Amino acid sequence: MRIVYEYSHLGGSEILHVRYPDIEAEINAVIAGVVAKKTKISREKTMKGRRLYSPRSMNKQFEDAFRALGYREIRDTYTITIPGWTSRITGAYKQVDFAKGRVLVEVQFGKYAFMFYDMAKFQYFFNEDMADVGVEIVPCHALHAQMSTGVSYGEQLVYDIERLKRHFPAVPVKIILIDADTDD
Repeated sequence: MRIVYEYSHLGGSEILHVRYPDIEAEINAVIAGVVAKKTKISREKTMKGRRLYSPRSMNKQFEDAFRALGYREIRDTYTITIPGWTSRITGAYKQVDFAKGRVLVEVQFGKYAFMFYDMAKFQYFFNEDMADVGVEIVPCHALHAQMSTGVSYGEQLVYDIERLKRHFPAVPVKIILIDADTDD
């Protein structure tokens, strides 16, 4: 795969580049090593029979590559209590798929809400002093158009963050939009 656009929120790209250059190089190498192939045959009414890129295949490649480089899941478990309410919910947690040092990485081929929720998770771990920067790897619009319906695209995420200004997320984030190397 290839990087087609990078967006730096609150200095996320600069922090990654200056403080974590080895991790930045690993992330770029992982992206370059993922091969997108149109292996999914759509059963959706609007694209019936069309060959599409498989999010599952790409996610598996990302997971295998990041794990091979020592990235691990980070999870913080807690009990939920709210003021004036007797209910206690144990075993709740926040989790990010890939972490190395104080860098968090999420790869998101899901619905838009999950992209935005990744920003909330980055904010949570930043607030808990468990991370310095988050990296969100997402499909660009051109790749999204060749995937199942429901998959979102990074341009929408960048557009919304730009309009929220510095208010959310209040954590340094680098957003990387990716595309397939070829049109398979």
